Amino acid sequence: MDSSVVVTGGGRGVGRAIVERLLAESDGSVVVVEFDEKALEWAGEHIADGRLVQVIGDASDERVVARAVEAGGELRGWVNNAAIFPDGWLHEMTPAEASALIARNVDPVLAGCRAAVRAFLASGRPGSIVNISSHQAQRAVRGAFAYATAKAAIEGLTRALAVDYGRFSVRVNALALGSIATDRSDAHLAALDPAARDGFEREIRLLQPLGRMGRTGEVAEAAAFLLSDRSSFLNGTIIPVDGGRSAVGRDPEEV
Repeated sequence: MDSSVVVTGGGRGVGRAIVERLLAESDGSVVVVEFDEKALEWAGEHIADGRLVQVIGDASDERVVARAVEAGGELRGWVNNAAIFPDGWLHEMTPAEASALIARNVDPVLAGCRAAVRAFLASGRPGSIVNISSHQAQRAVRGAFAYATAKAAIEGLTRALAVDYGRFSVRVNALALGSIATDRSDAHLAALDPAARDGFEREIRLLQPLGRMGRTGEVAEAAAFLLSDRSSFLNGTIIPVDGGRSAVGRDPEEV
């Protein structure tokens, strides 16, 4: 029977790289959950040959993720990648507004994990869930409290589900990303003046010991590994894909 992997937010950036890596690695199908149908214009050939199945909708919607489970072959993996990058300051919003902002990144992961776990339990087959987290789960960036809080919650959820469902051969792991070069970051850099761009690149060299931003393909390799049997004894792990950002201690004397 054909197998499938679901990738939420798979039309752009890291999500697209994961989808392309999975398509290259196996003969199974990849089901992409995307809010914006235009984000999948690049995938026409894969859609035509049936390798890629698109499900258009909100990844936090229970009906949408249920369609994703049904759209492909027997589910073997799920990648919760869909995310937004909200800015905001707690003192400028009500508690309800703050909670809703956090939920915009947590709810898609909850919905995806629930759908995947239910499918794995129903089939009785092993499965792997990969949640995409961020260095901000441990080291917040100023002005992005909702994003950092959501990613910390996602890492807690990853560990809890690994404990709850490991006995059913369901593995749940997460990738904590550093700064990754995407179309979004490229557009940001292009809008900077030369001095600001130099400052940004210097800061990246200080933050990430490899001296550069990560590549989406490097994240995709890590995700493909966690989805595969090659990682069969990894469960409840949070793996930094950050060029050493989580290991470095900034030296105030460094020039």
